[in-house]
Amino acid sequence: MKIVSYFIRLSVMVFVLIIAKSSTNIATTKVENDNVNKTINLSTMALKVMEVEETLKFTALDTYTGDLTGYAHDCPLCNGTLACMPNYDITDGTNTYNDSEYGKVYIVASSKNLPCGSIVSFYSNRISDGMVLAIVLDRGVTGNSLDFLVPNEEYAYQNIGRSSITYDVLRSGWE
Repeated sequence: MKIVSYFIRLSVMVFVLIIAKSSTNIATTKVENDNVNKTINLSTMALKVMEVEETLKFTALDTYTGDLTGYAHDCPLCNGTLACMPNYDITDGTNTYNDSEYGKVYIVASSKNLPCGSIVSFYSNRISDGMVLAIVLDRGVTGNSLDFLVPNEEYAYQNIGRSSITYDVLRSGWE
């Protein structure tokens, strides 16, 4: 009987070992990451950040409707300098300003509704086929109107005239 008992125990041990050995086979599977963001490097991320910042740069803070007129440095009440920047000489026909954030922008006069240094954008086929970016550097109009600085009075009368526009304020004053 001892031999049978020993044989049964030995058989059970072998059976348990066989089952244990067969259940520990770990199958390896290849996992694929199909997420589009898996390979973003720092250069790509920097480009995306710049794209978002550029979009935010042209987000309107406010929108106004007013008249658009033109004026030149040699108008009857003008002295060749700007109200917001009295040392900025425009007697040579300069009508643009190089802004640190928006680059080369046109100069406009506004009422005190818009602080000096405000950036506005509008569409006017009398000035450009696309969007016009301008900075408020002068005063001399009332309400929500804008006065667009041009090289001379003749150009103002012939090309700008007076028209109604809607414009967006992209920056309110110097930041």
